[in-house]
Amino acid sequence: MSGLARGKVLFRYADLIEQHTDELAYLETLDNGKPFLLSKYGDVDVVVKGLRNVAGWADKISGQTYKMDGPYQGMSLYEPYGVTGAIIPWNFPMAMFMMKVGPALAAGNTMVVKPAEQTPLTALYLAALAKEAGLPDGALNVVPGFGPTAGAAIASHMDINKLGFTGSTEVGKIVMEAAAKSNLKPVTLELGGKSPVIICEDADLDVAVDIVNLALFFNMGQCCTAGSRIFVQDTIYDAFVAKAVEKAKKRVVGDPFKPEVEDGPQVDETQFKRILEYIESGKAEGAKLLTGGCAVGNKGYYIEPTIFGDVQDDMKIAREEIFGPVMSVLKFKTLDEAIKRANNTAYGLAAAIVSNDIDVANRFTRSVRAGTVWINCYHVYDHSLPFGGYKTSGFGREQGLHSIHSHMQLKAIITPLKDSPWL
Repeated sequence: MSGLARGKVLFRYADLIEQHTDELAYLETLDNGKPFLLSKYGDVDVVVKGLRNVAGWADKISGQTYKMDGPYQGMSLYEPYGVTGAIIPWNFPMAMFMMKVGPALAAGNTMVVKPAEQTPLTALYLAALAKEAGLPDGALNVVPGFGPTAGAAIASHMDINKLGFTGSTEVGKIVMEAAAKSNLKPVTLELGGKSPVIICEDADLDVAVDIVNLALFFNMGQCCTAGSRIFVQDTIYDAFVAKAVEKAKKRVVGDPFKPEVEDGPQVDETQFKRILEYIESGKAEGAKLLTGGCAVGNKGYYIEPTIFGDVQDDMKIAREEIFGPVMSVLKFKTLDEAIKRANNTAYGLAAAIVSNDIDVANRFTRSVRAGTVWINCYHVYDHSLPFGGYKTSGFGREQGLHSIHSHMQLKAIITPLKDSPWL
């Protein structure tokens, strides 16, 4: 299909998704546990906007011409890989689905998607809507299953030419190894994180508390970019902690279909138990439990918003990705110290700084090793911005034109110039 024709189908697809917002949001909350209002006004909206963004690029993909040395003409040409694959996580099933599928289809590829075994419902519903939108049979294929079987089959398949994976760093390494051992397919990896948030002494405390509350507790802490290491300058540490604890205690945990609820359950029993084990390790290693730390009720996988103070860099809760509502607050004295400690991690997905001094903020953003850095805000994303990580948080970039180019091969073409009036 031409780029124009692909774009038309994808725009129809986006319209259909928008028309079925309530059904998709219901399925997402049923599967994942996140608040229904977040699914409806957050996740579905992200899917629709992201799809329309790449649909608009479908007929604008172009290469370049080159002035070569000698009587030759050079040009570059973007071509689709053909069959591509995607393995997506359970924390943002719809958003991750479209972050992979939209660019692949806009670029002219077909795709095989394996949704997480915990959350397959919206992927299947989105596939049905794609067919209704006019996507040709076979262009989009959803294969539910488990990682070691269905996921491994995609990663090692000799006829899949490009792979995108979002998930843990541990599994990302397995996926990359399988891709290398098969047909050496290129891989885009968006993996774990242990993102630092630096709160400087000149920050507005109320603003800072609001930012870290969102940074960590959003989506029940089940977010790869979660701001889980909060570095607070020593001069404001006590005042900040008092306000942060007060705000965390006000978060409403419960049935995600109730409009007043901010935090639903963790995704499953495995994740629930894992988070509680991290909380116990924080206590055992000497961190000060300031609030939370327990399960909520005796039914379901609900956990109280939890904050630890007096956390040290070598503690397990400060080093490892918890993927739950557990905030670690650490104390620092100077910006140089904060930068050094922020970078002292295997991860590099995101970071943030809260300061009213633009020179301080700029110095931090240029010094921290992370793919996304926020100044005086958090969890702000846009489909025009590249998204991805440094170090063991992965490589490659997604969203917008960057994501389309990542689903295409770049070919160079050279032709002789005969009797050209200029070279």
